[in-house]
Amino acid sequence: MFSGIVEGIGVVLGVQAGGAGRRLSIDAGPLAAELEPGDSVSVDGACLTVETVAEDHFSVAAVPATLSRTIAGGYEEGTRVNLERALRVDGRLDGHLVQGHVDGIGSVSSSIEEGESRTLRFRIPDAVAAVTVEHGSIAINGVSLTVSRLLGSGEIEVAVIPFTLAHTNLRFLGHGDRVNVEGDLIGKYVGRMLAPYREEPT
Repeated sequence: MFSGIVEGIGVVLGVQAGGAGRRLSIDAGPLAAELEPGDSVSVDGACLTVETVAEDHFSVAAVPATLSRTIAGGYEEGTRVNLERALRVDGRLDGHLVQGHVDGIGSVSSSIEEGESRTLRFRIPDAVAAVTVEHGSIAINGVSLTVSRLLGSGEIEVAVIPFTLAHTNLRFLGHGDRVNVEGDLIGKYVGRMLAPYREEPT
């Protein structure tokens, strides 16, 4: 479990094919010293397991299911990724509950500079749009964000503050860029519980 508060931006050092999956080596800087083999780490919002740690970098394996459901299949040397270690039970929850189970891939529909902040619009998967509410939470590339507007047709708007831009890879996003999207955990559970009571279309 994660909070969506990114701890650092890592850089993909290498991508190695391994069967149907891939092994990623990621430069995490000082954050690598806080990791051990077997730890869970959020890489752009996808929960992956640390396999090896060496000085300032670590490696993880991305299985076919991860590659098909996330943007990890497009990683190459030099790709910047958001990193967050798993939450401690006795820690503070400054963002929102993020599982690290990416629901699907979205894309940037627009990016508007507003002084030092930025307004981003995303097209998100239908399943995520169904559980997303205005002023509710959503995770984009593992970043906990507040939905400022629902624009319809699976499009949302978020306002990104200067601190978040400076400390995540959201500042590098442009029109058409793909992103990992995880819908609000509470919304997904509520939707699941209410599903049997929805009227079937006639």
